[in-house]
Amino acid sequence: MIQSLLIANRGEIACRIIRTARAMGIRTVAVYSDADADALHVRDADEAVHIGPSPARESYLVGDRIITAARQSGAQAIHPGYGFLSENAAFAQAVIDAGLIWVGPNPSSITAMGLKDAAKQLMQDAGVPTTPGYLGADQSPARLAAEADAIGYPVLIKAVAGGGGKGMRKVDAPADFADALASCQREAASSFGNDHVLLEKWVTNPRHIEVQVFGDSHGNVVHLFERDCSLQRRHQKVIEEAPAPGMDAATREAICSAAVRAAQAVDYVGAGTIEFIADGSEGLRADRIWFMEMNTRLQVEHPVTEEITGVDLVEWQLLVASGEPLPKQQDALAINGWAMEARLYAEDPAKGFLPSIGRLDTFDLGAGCRIDTGVEQGADISPFYDPMIAKMIAHGPTREGARATLAAALDDSAIWPVRTNAGFLVKALEHPDFVAARLDTGLIGREGDALMPAHHPDAEALADAAAALTPGGVLAGFRLNAPVRAQAPFLLDGEAVTVAFDPREGDARALDDVLIAQGGQVWQMQPWRVDGGASATASDGAILSPMPGRIIAVSVAAGDAVVKGQKLVTLEAMKMEHSLTAPFDGTVAELNAAEGGQVSEGTLLVKIEKVES
Repeated sequence: MIQSLLIANRGEIACRIIRTARAMGIRTVAVYSDADADALHVRDADEAVHIGPSPARESYLVGDRIITAARQSGAQAIHPGYGFLSENAAFAQAVIDAGLIWVGPNPSSITAMGLKDAAKQLMQDAGVPTTPGYLGADQSPARLAAEADAIGYPVLIKAVAGGGGKGMRKVDAPADFADALASCQREAASSFGNDHVLLEKWVTNPRHIEVQVFGDSHGNVVHLFERDCSLQRRHQKVIEEAPAPGMDAATREAICSAAVRAAQAVDYVGAGTIEFIADGSEGLRADRIWFMEMNTRLQVEHPVTEEITGVDLVEWQLLVASGEPLPKQQDALAINGWAMEARLYAEDPAKGFLPSIGRLDTFDLGAGCRIDTGVEQGADISPFYDPMIAKMIAHGPTREGARATLAAALDDSAIWPVRTNAGFLVKALEHPDFVAARLDTGLIGREGDALMPAHHPDAEALADAAAALTPGGVLAGFRLNAPVRAQAPFLLDGEAVTVAFDPREGDARALDDVLIAQGGQVWQMQPWRVDGGASATASDGAILSPMPGRIIAVSVAAGDAVVKGQKLVTLEAMKMEHSLTAPFDGTVAELNAAEGGQVSEGTLLVKIEKVES
């Protein structure tokens, strides 16, 4: 049995692995970058080793440094978590060659399933149904465009080495194909070091169904039922649940059996996920579910499977990596109730879901849910890594019970001053289509405006805050039997608001500020001051960097005429691309952005002068 374990990861998954390893009596070793020197996973582990500067490519993605850290710390095994090097076959082989135990599948299995085109061919050979598309080696734009025409629009471009929605574009018409292909290839090359793509037919009313599989070195392979991950924003999962709504016993048997066959086809050992796309236009049917890809690692959403099966998947990973057989066979596994998980991100829905960074002065995630997180109150959210700060998981006897519990916990959460998507998650969980389980991957895209959280708190919350900010006492001009009501200006997140309130309800002394938490959102309210007001926006033509990042594309030159909405600069930050666009028709009067340059938050990148009519 493994006695000491190095976790080659960070954040919530590192803390999650440490928690199980400690319960099993296994000594843990964390690794950390400069940015993570004070991180929770570093303090949770028995030992921690520094592996480099803050950027992941100089620390968490440097396999040699991680293997050296394992040797220096005396660790017997390396668990990669998810992301980073978890599906890197060369790193897995290097771990094994170093005489260490790799907590994951064989490198050959990672290689077999790591490229989407080869994996699809392998699945076709194994009799697993796959979506129509193009898997060819000819990657010329002309050939790809011709294949897209043959498949029929809309089509989906997918990076063969991709994941997490990166390197993926839906294209609705031939005229849009060239630009979408270039963007997809650029993102794929940046994220995965491989710009090859495949094409797939876009499925009508698509649902994303995946099956958790597990194999051991004794030839056993089981499934732990399915998850539904259809609620997505820009191909990234938002809310996951298990089991899948509307899945009957016959369809479940068909899809789960296909997943087991897929795992057996690559002699799979450890935890893996077989992902399927389903055409849900006539409900879930076995003849309308097709293989998409296999993730040869633990998934972000694995807790919902743990909650409905009572299985600790990390414990199973460590047991299997130690050479032991699976603790349970298929007939001993069953579904108990329903589980739902929401991914809580440090991002601002009001600003196009741009990542938010800074210190978590307030970090309260409410009650009633399992919380998997790698941060705590007082922690700093840096710009270097994925913006997910927590997973909130609810379990109940029914889908509605799990949904209501999760929505209530998110509604009660309070995080400040870092912005989060909690309010957006509450709206998604309460949307009538989600409540009724009318799911498909386009729901968020269609209902985007309806899912946006409120811009302001309600009148009652504003009045309570205004009273708290106002010294108690009798209002000037008060008359007997007349309603006591004042109207006064305040600052709400720096913007001027006029609030009607009863000043007699205030404290004896005024407060400097009050935090209002409502619907998963938090606002700061302050007394009015002459020098207050909202921060500058692009209304004056100044395009500022919304966060620290790297300029990956500059689409204009000084003196160019631009139109409203035209792309000016593309910024890469927190593993995502962000396009900055012109706020109105005008001329590029100033350009301070260069491709490859690093910029800090608030840097003036472009200045647009409005065209005079």
